Amino acid sequence: MKKNFVSLAVMGAFLALGASSALAAPDWNKVAKANINLFHPGAAPLEWVQGKGEHSGASGLKKGETCAGCHVEDGKLSLDLKRLASKEMEPKGAPKTMSYPVTVQAAFDASTLYVRLSFKAPAGGFDHADKENELKVNVMFPNDKVPLGEQAGCWASCHQDAKGMPSGKDKTKYVSAGAMDLMQWKSGGGGKAVDGVVAEHRVMEGGKAGVTAEGAKAGDVWTVTFTRKLAGGVNLAPGKAVPFGIAIHADNAAGRFHHVSFGHTLGLGVDGDVKAAKQ
Repeated sequence: MKKNFVSLAVMGAFLALGASSALAAPDWNKVAKANINLFHPGAAPLEWVQGKGEHSGASGLKKGETCAGCHVEDGKLSLDLKRLASKEMEPKGAPKTMSYPVTVQAAFDASTLYVRLSFKAPAGGFDHADKENELKVNVMFPNDKVPLGEQAGCWASCHQDAKGMPSGKDKTKYVSAGAMDLMQWKSGGGGKAVDGVVAEHRVMEGGKAGVTAEGAKAGDVWTVTFTRKLAGGVNLAPGKAVPFGIAIHADNAAGRFHHVSFGHTLGLGVDGDVKAAKQ
């Protein structure tokens, strides 16, 4: 009888744990959707964005304006995509699809953030160097110490001396101060989550956000869902809007041959470009 009691108690504990885990997952049918348009940036690093005579928004950045504030109007991109695809901005070769939308949903509970991205990943890219991964999906969160982190999003980590740039060397993405949490899902090998950090250089492991991720493709639509702790390397506090950026490598692309978003805001129970629903 005593053994049966212990067994039942243990079984009950596992059932309770399973029920708790199941309840933690958001009902995505009830979570609001926001569309964010990604684009291929060409070989345009942060230094070009800040340069005199090359980018008319450089003075705006000095005043505290955001890239999205000038280049996103009513949810649509206001960009010269033909220029970004030109030899001036993309000396190696631009993808056939320069821009496409991503549907973003988010929710949070007492300890966890959930982010869901749905999109049709374009083919016709110039670069197919990543033979192992048809797709890589990245979401980055800069802390308040990253220069231009709130204004430029993950673009604040892209510099002209990074490998893959026309004048690049052997550096990865980096920031001169502060850090960015990097969460990634890559499709190869059945799918894998990455919990990384971008600081003085980029590392694809050792992050403190406890990132998990899963992805699937239905027809021509990919859906990738991330979870991370609110209290990660970059703390995400309910009641605040936090900056974030998205980058997607489609069609086996590697390096800078991706599509990126401008810096956007994620509101945890408050207004933002994406508003996370409280669970």
